[in-house]
Amino acid sequence: MILAQREMLAFAQNEAKVRALEIERLKLLLAKARHERFGQSSERGKLLVEQLELAIEDLEESQAEEEARVEITAPETAKAQRRRQPRGPRKLPDNLPVERIVEPAPCACGKRGSSRLRKLGEVVSKTLECEPRRWKIIERVREKFACRDCEAITEPPAPSHPIPRGFAGPSLLAMILVGKFGDHLPLNRQSAAFAREGVEIEVSTLADWVGGCAAALEPILAELRGHVLAAERLHVDDSVLRKHAERMICMV
Repeated sequence: MILAQREMLAFAQNEAKVRALEIERLKLLLAKARHERFGQSSERGKLLVEQLELAIEDLEESQAEEEARVEITAPETAKAQRRRQPRGPRKLPDNLPVERIVEPAPCACGKRGSSRLRKLGEVVSKTLECEPRRWKIIERVREKFACRDCEAITEPPAPSHPIPRGFAGPSLLAMILVGKFGDHLPLNRQSAAFAREGVEIEVSTLADWVGGCAAALEPILAELRGHVLAAERLHVDDSVLRKHAERMICMV
């Protein structure tokens, strides 16, 4: 009875912590919603929203940690009083491959030990998994042939590269550009991540690749610029321009 009371007390304490975290999370969500509705559309407001999102993320992590600790210490009690189901992705692509793993079936009855078993059905539990990215080197072989009549050498034309005489492939270059400009991941962090995976690429090399991609994408950028400037009106965020103007005024 004492052990059961201690277990219930620990569960109640953890439950109180979870509720407190949930209250704080809802308060932050409310503050964020109010700011999005009544706040000013400025860089300072965007920074506040990002700070609120980070705070909500920390609270959700703490809440999940407390719930997992309760699940470990008192699984039966947590199962009976669980308030929400484990979260997962909202929607997964239909083209994801499915790896089916069939667990070994029991050979005998777990109650009487009889081997006369018949299949009633199956219980399927799904797990979303992600394999680490796989590095590879692509070798493009161009065979040379010599003419028996004139001894002239013939070979297929060299394949084109995104960067002239570049070593990086288009998929790698796209990943680096998305990481730098889409995910705001600096080149030094990308270089450190590549090194942890066994591929050491210097930051200067990554910078050269980014510059080469910028030159290669210049025609596309020119077409986009012409298409945008052809409109009668342009809607832009002038906060960045205002900052540059203030800097210029200070310099003058």
